Amino acid sequence: MPDREAVVKRLRDHGITPTQQRLDIAELLFERPQHVSAEQLLALASERRYRVSKATVYNTLGLFAEKGLVREVVVDPAKLFYDSNLEPHHHMYHMDSGHLEDLALEHVDIGALPDLPEGVRVEGVDVIVRVRQG
Repeated sequence: MPDREAVVKRLRDHGITPTQQRLDIAELLFERPQHVSAEQLLALASERRYRVSKATVYNTLGLFAEKGLVREVVVDPAKLFYDSNLEPHHHMYHMDSGHLEDLALEHVDIGALPDLPEGVRVEGVDVIVRVRQG
């Protein structure tokens, strides 16, 4: 589990006021690199007897994503994961199990990108490879 003071600093460095619930959620998120849905995080918080509501988990994850503390990964319109690994990488989504895993950048070859309108720049390219057994 990450050091509480390090978590407080990480939240403050991203402009987030470290409330008790935010600290609890951040500790769960950052105990290891992982992909977690809000529902999975809520279940984990419940197992650890943290007192956080469903609304608090969703609002906190949204805030963390907005402030650049986690990355939202939309694998389909009904499934959203929060990725604690902010290093550039892509993903493989196992549709049968619902498991999301990292793919290193060098494992995905992206050709030329389209010409961009004047005044814009590429922020990133996210690739999700969806796989199914059989």
